[in-house]
Amino acid sequence: MSGSRLGLGIGWRPELALLCERRADLGFVEITVENFPEGTALPRSLRQLQERGVAVIPHGISLSLGGAEPVDQARIDRLAWMAERCAAPVASEHIAFVRAGGTEIGHLTPIPRTRASVEAVVANVRRVRETLGVPLALENIAALFEWPDAEMDESEFVRTILDESGALLLVDVSNLHANARNLGADTAALIAGLPLERIAYCHVGGGAERDGLYMDTHTDPVPPAAIALLRQLSAVARPPGAMLERDGNFPPDADTNRELDAIRDALEGHESVA
Repeated sequence: MSGSRLGLGIGWRPELALLCERRADLGFVEITVENFPEGTALPRSLRQLQERGVAVIPHGISLSLGGAEPVDQARIDRLAWMAERCAAPVASEHIAFVRAGGTEIGHLTPIPRTRASVEAVVANVRRVRETLGVPLALENIAALFEWPDAEMDESEFVRTILDESGALLLVDVSNLHANARNLGADTAALIAGLPLERIAYCHVGGGAERDGLYMDTHTDPVPPAAIALLRQLSAVARPPGAMLERDGNFPPDADTNRELDAIRDALEGHESVA
């Protein structure tokens, strides 16, 4: 298993700061790099978490590692600065693109599973790793469609990118669930084919079905199927950590704590549901 032991985590948001401070079993929090103005100090709540030994992991959403164009060095520098500022054990981004030809898509978009795409992602990841002072983990994303003429399945695609780039793996089990619902993906086969020894940590988020499609919203409850996938993954390759993603429509703390409890239990191999 790659990476240090992280345990239970959550995506830090100002609305969840007090809950994070009260949750004694948190091992890490994740922050979205783009939500923090460059050069500013971390919020007091995050600094207090650091002081008690909670790791802070920077998570990027704008590098566009899957784009055909080279990653912007200023964006790489920002991720590297945040990783250094947080004394982070790892940083993370997505196997996706968010811009092309200077146009911002505004959404993490899947890339064709081709050899050309592998080469583009690997080249961009290598650029990032030249500057980034910590390991980089890459996340599988949720998709509403598949590009035609795929040359490999998703597990082979991810494994090839990681092998050739030297990156670690961030497994989003809720994205696996979304792709099973939307694309008919075989989650068991995908988990079996992933390089599980490279896992840095896992994401677990909520979603909802809209117009016949499952949307990875991060603003709805975590589906039991996502917890089940985390438990399934933990049974074959105990991940170093797993965290809850919640970006809006925040429920009462009791509900969030129940989801955290379910994630913790699944990570540790206990029977529990959110």
